[in-house]
Amino acid sequence: MLKIIRIIISISIFSLLTFYFLDFAGILPTELSVLGRIQFVPAWLSRNAIAMAFLLVCALLFGRVYCSFICPMGAFQDIANRCSKDRQKRFYRKNNPVLRWSILIIFLVLFNLGFIMAVGLLDPYSAYGRIATHIFKPVYMLLNNVLAYIFNHFGNYAFYRTEVAMLSVFSFVVALLTFVVIGVLAWAKGRLYCNTICPVGTVFGFCNRFSLFKIRINGEKCTSCGICESKCKASCIDSETKTVDYSQCVNCFNCLDSCNKKAISFAIGKKEQNTVDKSKRKFLLTGLTVALAAPAVFAQTKRGNAISPPGAISAEHLQKHCTSCHLCISKCPSKVLKPAFMEYGVDGMMMPIMYFEKGFCNFDCTICANVCPNNALTPLTVEQKHRLQVGKVVFAPELCVVNTKGTSCGACSEHCPTQAVKMIPYKNGLTIPFVDADICVGCGGCEFICPVRPQRAIYVEGNRVHQQARAFEVEKKEEKEITDFGF
Repeated sequence: MLKIIRIIISISIFSLLTFYFLDFAGILPTELSVLGRIQFVPAWLSRNAIAMAFLLVCALLFGRVYCSFICPMGAFQDIANRCSKDRQKRFYRKNNPVLRWSILIIFLVLFNLGFIMAVGLLDPYSAYGRIATHIFKPVYMLLNNVLAYIFNHFGNYAFYRTEVAMLSVFSFVVALLTFVVIGVLAWAKGRLYCNTICPVGTVFGFCNRFSLFKIRINGEKCTSCGICESKCKASCIDSETKTVDYSQCVNCFNCLDSCNKKAISFAIGKKEQNTVDKSKRKFLLTGLTVALAAPAVFAQTKRGNAISPPGAISAEHLQKHCTSCHLCISKCPSKVLKPAFMEYGVDGMMMPIMYFEKGFCNFDCTICANVCPNNALTPLTVEQKHRLQVGKVVFAPELCVVNTKGTSCGACSEHCPTQAVKMIPYKNGLTIPFVDADICVGCGGCEFICPVRPQRAIYVEGNRVHQQARAFEVEKKEEKEITDFGF
C-alpha cells in the first residue's frame, strides 16, 4: 500500500511540474508554482521557512520521502530505470561517504563564495528544470505543431502552431549532458546519482538515519533470500547481514511488497545495525582541498549592463539566489527571457536575461516574478510592474531611418506604453524620436520594433539595480488630457 501511495504522489507531482514547464499555452494556473517552492534548494535560497520546516519534519519522521515523493529528478530516474531490463538484478552497493560529503562541502563552499551557477548545476530541481525547458519542451511544441497541421487541415483550430527555437546553445548542451548522464546512471544503476552526487540526497540521507519511521528487517523471519536486495532501487539492503544502509535508502517501499516472509516493515523500532562506513570523518580530509575559487571573468557585450528580469531587484541579487531552473524562461509568454551566456559574467551563465529579438515584455505581465521558487525574482503586482524600471531607453539618431533614409517611421513611439519615446519635429516635415529615460520601464517594445539592422537605432540599457520609473506621471498626464478634451 505504501508503495502505491508513493507512486501516485510521485507521478502526480512529476507530471504536474513537468507540464507546468511545458505549458506554453497557459493552461495550468500560476498557483502551481508552489510545486517549485517546496523543492529543497529553492526553499533554502528563498528562506521559505514554512517549506523548509515541512521538508525537515517529514525527513525526521519518515526519512527520505522528499527524494521518492517530491523531487522531480527522483521520478525521472525511476522512469529511466523502468526502461532497463536489468532493473530486477540489483545488489547491495557499499556507501561512499567521502565522495558524497565532499560534494556537499563543495556545494556549500561554492554557495558561500557566491558561485550560484555551480550550485544550480548540482541542484536536482534546477537540473531537471533545464531538461524540461530545453529538451522536453521543444519536443512537446513540435508535437503540438504536427497536431495543429493535421487539425487545421480539416478545419479544426483547437491547436495552433507555435515557434520552436533553441533558446541557448550553452544551456541546451548542459541540459543534454545532464539528461544523458543522469539518465544512463539511472538506467544502469538505479538511484546511484542520488547516493553519490546529489547534495540534497546527502542531506536527507543524513536525516534518514535519525528518522522515527524506518525500513526494519526482522532477523528472525528473514531467510536472506535476497529478493528485497534485488528489488531495492537504492541498492542499500544487504540481505546477508540483514541490514539497511539508511543513508542511502530513499523509501521507495519496493522491499515491503517483495518479501514473502513479511520480514520487512516500515515502522518505529530499535535502531538497527547498518553498513554505514564507520570512517565517516574521512570526508573532512577531502573537504580541506576545496579552496578552489576563480574570479568571475566578465565578457564584453553590446550593452553596458545586461537586462535582468522584473523582480530581480539587481543583477547581484539575481546571482545570489538564482539556480537557473529556467521556470521563468519556460513560462514567459512573450519569449523575451533567455539563458545568459557571459552577459552577467562566468557565475551568471544560464541565469535569465531579457532579449528583445522576438518580442518585448508585456506591460501588464508579472508571470516570471510570481513563479520563481527561489525568490531570485521577487513577486510583483501589476501596479508595481508599471513603475519598475529594469532599464532605460537609449536613442542613436545617427542610425535612425528618419535620419539615414529621410523616411518617416515612428514605430518605436507607437510601441512605448509609457510615452518615454515621443516623436518631435525634425526636418522636411518628418518627425524623429525623442526619449525621456526617466519614464522608461525597459520593456523593450521600442527595441523590438525598430527596423534598423544589425544594430538598432533605439535600444534598452539595463539597470544594474532596478529603479522606480516616473510612470505614474504618465497616468496623471493622460487624465489631464482627457479632462482638457472634455471627456
